[in-house]
Amino acid sequence: MDNSTRIAIFKGKEVRKIIFNNEWWFSVVDVVEALTDSAKPSVYWSAMKARVNNEDEIQLSTICKQLKLESSDGKKYETDCASTEGIFRIIQSIPSPKAEPFKRWLARVGYERVQEIEDPELAMKRMRMLYKAKGYSDGWIEKRSRGMAIREDLTDEWQKRGIAEQRDYAILTAEISKAAFDMTPSQYKKFKGLDRENLRDHMNELELIFSMLGEASTSEIAKNKDAQGFDHNKQAAVAGGSVAGNARRDLEKKSGKRVSTKNNYLNQPQDKKLLGGKNDGWKTVIDFTKIKKGGVVVDDVIKKIK
Repeated sequence: MDNSTRIAIFKGKEVRKIIFNNEWWFSVVDVVEALTDSAKPSVYWSAMKARVNNEDEIQLSTICKQLKLESSDGKKYETDCASTEGIFRIIQSIPSPKAEPFKRWLARVGYERVQEIEDPELAMKRMRMLYKAKGYSDGWIEKRSRGMAIREDLTDEWQKRGIAEQRDYAILTAEISKAAFDMTPSQYKKFKGLDRENLRDHMNELELIFSMLGEASTSEIAKNKDAQGFDHNKQAAVAGGSVAGNARRDLEKKSGKRVSTKNNYLNQPQDKKLLGGKNDGWKTVIDFTKIKKGGVVVDDVIKKIK
């Protein structure tokens, strides 16, 4: 089961989701924030549960499960989550003009999981399309995709070798990053001026390459050394990260330029940022109107709007 936290976007608002029992479950507080624009969605959710229980004698918490979702600090916490069906019930109690478009959005996002189970390539296709819509170049998307595959291979290897706690995964990842870039992921995010954003979505192609090298090297060393348990895998993580770190320093010495950069893609699309182009006032978005051929969805439309 893929238990990593994913992000879905509804009208510019992030909604965390996770696979549980082979379907998407969504963060309730994120849904509340998306629909109400509340500055304190967790407080709104608590008050809402009490109100619905008092008025309708319904315990909304009974349709939720506490699942571990990644928070803005990079750590995972038990969070109220609900399935697509559960979220439909919850938003009935939220007076918001966004409720109807959110229902349509939710139905589509939930159905995507069914499609992806039947055809796993769709998940990769949608991922590429979303990055393309954000303005990332084809070369960057290819490296980001490859990096995801290498990361998954590494975490699978760790799992086989006795690493079970999320805290241990975070520590091992930090060791690789520290050896590769002289910065832990949290330090790297601070270096780039990021908050809850995904660090690797704000790396340039070289940064992604050295991230891949560190993780691929760690996986190879762990296998060849038959690392077992946390301590041995930590040694492999330091060694693997050092492979990338030594290569990075060698490149920096010969090129005269640092690999790590403070540049991020918060304010401009990735292609504009790298090329130094001017923002022409257009932005790329996804029109989720489906193109159908023979009753089968074959593509999503990407268009540009002012």
